[in-house]
Amino acid sequence: MLLMKRRDFLKTGAAAGALASLYGCAGGNKAGGHVVVVGGGYGGATVAKYLRMWSEGAVQVTLIERNPTFISCPISNLVIGGTKTMEDITVSYDGLKNKWGVRVIQDDVVAVDAAKRTISLKAGGAMSYDRLVLSPGVDFMFDQIGGLDNADAQGKILHAWKAGAQTVALRKQLEDMKDGGTYAISIPKAPYRCPPGPYERACLVADYFKKNKPKSKVVILDANEDVMSKKALFTKAWGDLYKGMIEYRNNSEVKEVDVASKTAMLEFDKFKADVLNIIPPHRAGNIAASAGLKLINNRWVDVNWLSMESTSTPGVHVLGDAVFPAPTMPKSGHMANQHGKLAAAAILNLLAGQEPNPAPVVMNTCYSFVDSKNVIHVSSIHQYDAATKLVQPVKGAGGVSAARNELEGKVALGWAKNIWADMLA
Repeated sequence: MLLMKRRDFLKTGAAAGALASLYGCAGGNKAGGHVVVVGGGYGGATVAKYLRMWSEGAVQVTLIERNPTFISCPISNLVIGGTKTMEDITVSYDGLKNKWGVRVIQDDVVAVDAAKRTISLKAGGAMSYDRLVLSPGVDFMFDQIGGLDNADAQGKILHAWKAGAQTVALRKQLEDMKDGGTYAISIPKAPYRCPPGPYERACLVADYFKKNKPKSKVVILDANEDVMSKKALFTKAWGDLYKGMIEYRNNSEVKEVDVASKTAMLEFDKFKADVLNIIPPHRAGNIAASAGLKLINNRWVDVNWLSMESTSTPGVHVLGDAVFPAPTMPKSGHMANQHGKLAAAAILNLLAGQEPNPAPVVMNTCYSFVDSKNVIHVSSIHQYDAATKLVQPVKGAGGVSAARNELEGKVALGWAKNIWADMLA
């Protein structure tokens, strides 16, 4: 019952927060215009749908996405672990097109002219906009790891941190690995996409080994000083479920890779594995830099948290993993979905000549499977603080699971189906 109440609170809280953000354009001038959205992930698909829904079709929305379908990173570790398929995490864009009237174009944006408010497409031609939303996710800094700065190496030493072809390829590498072999996953220094994700992947690979290759080992090479999320719950799972099978090594940043021998070079050590899964450091998707947006640490976009608008480039809003995170705010699919709703409401207000909601609230829940059925979660709520001009964590809100349990496993799968419907149906 406690879990159900918490879930219902998050659902009603999200709806109330969204309606509060939209309230400013409910009366007075009617929003209109053309919004172009680049990237159809958790942030981009959400903002496209809600712009159409909340404007009652008055705002024209074009979504540009390079992939023909949406493939979810959350839940993809279950594909790597062997209990889900790619079909289970793939959703069509037909709902956005047919139900909500979003124009969906499969293409890449190669240039942004913010002064003229136009974009250029890879297939050719330009498109004008009144407001532009970039939700490009992340791109990887392969040049930060010696030996990984070429396509051949990247095709052999996988990250699988963007769900798709590499998800399937990493699963195949695990299936082909001998019993008694070693799988090693490297974690970059924070911030990175999905703080608990690598630890979840380690668990699910260990779960696969336990059932099919019990002599095998999992080694976590973490560049950070400690486990970045749900430490007590993950370490308990490692001890209870995978004793002697999972080895955790902190302060183990991978500096270089020898592709031929599948060896990771650390600062003072090296580690050879049968399957080497390297997650490089990442930054905002390439279009953010090429569009000339202000980047913090040359990696993440600086935004106005009232509207998700770039602090350097008027008319361009940025969502999700590409954004420099507010305090304790994770780079997650759920948070990108919240960014999308915040931005949709703010853009409608701005198009109607009104100010955005001065105190938006966003929230997040991250579920992690520690085996094929048992799940743990972490949740948080964040509200805009005018004094710091940041979205700050709300004290006393959120928290973590008391213990891993199968009920949360069912809730996690329900969360995925619900949020995909919220974005795309």
